[in-house]
Amino acid sequence: MEWALLSLRTGSPRPFGPRGQPSAIHKLPVSEAVYLDRTGFASDQQGDPRHHGGPEKAVHHYPAEHYAVWQHDLAGLRRVRNLRIGGFGENISTLGLTEANVSIGDVFRLGEALIQVSQPRQPCWKLNVRFNVKDMALRVQNSGRPGWYCRVLEPGLVSPAEALRRIERPSPQWTLRRVLSVLYRDCLNRDELAELAALPGLTMKMRDLLSRRLSQWSVEDWSARLDGDM
Repeated sequence: MEWALLSLRTGSPRPFGPRGQPSAIHKLPVSEAVYLDRTGFASDQQGDPRHHGGPEKAVHHYPAEHYAVWQHDLAGLRRVRNLRIGGFGENISTLGLTEANVSIGDVFRLGEALIQVSQPRQPCWKLNVRFNVKDMALRVQNSGRPGWYCRVLEPGLVSPAEALRRIERPSPQWTLRRVLSVLYRDCLNRDELAELAALPGLTMKMRDLLSRRLSQWSVEDWSARLDGDM
């Protein structure tokens, strides 16, 4: 089965937020094929490489169908911004692939490139600024609609007219929805934590986070990530 790209987007850092910190969350659609290497698309950059991008988060995928849900959920708020494709700073957007049917380790062919789902996005305070919603990062975390990252197994050219074709599912039982439940709901389920921490395909950073929960038997503080500078 294939899922057509609705958008292929890249961006460069620009001042963002109340302190003008660099961010490349504002990504623009590309009209021609762009090379995807191990660290991301050739024309894509990151303002904060310590937390974004890199080999384990080379591609950010966000489901297009989530935007209609967000428009409904936030309809009562004033001056909400960027509730359209590209709003979450995604590189690629599709219809039909969501956290409910995508699993850690899923491998997709995308043009000449081969990509693998590595972890769900961990929403941060920049979403609060981006959408002009004070608690947007928390809403995204609680919603189970954060999107996800992929690593690049085989670099290659990717055209905006491409489609994603899933070719391998090594861990279909570990959907992103289940991962998110372990991360943010059933946070101290020892069996689930241990199984997820050992899951091939999950990023090392996330495996370390889960291992710390197991060893310290406590949940990490999310406040700096969610609230940040707003």
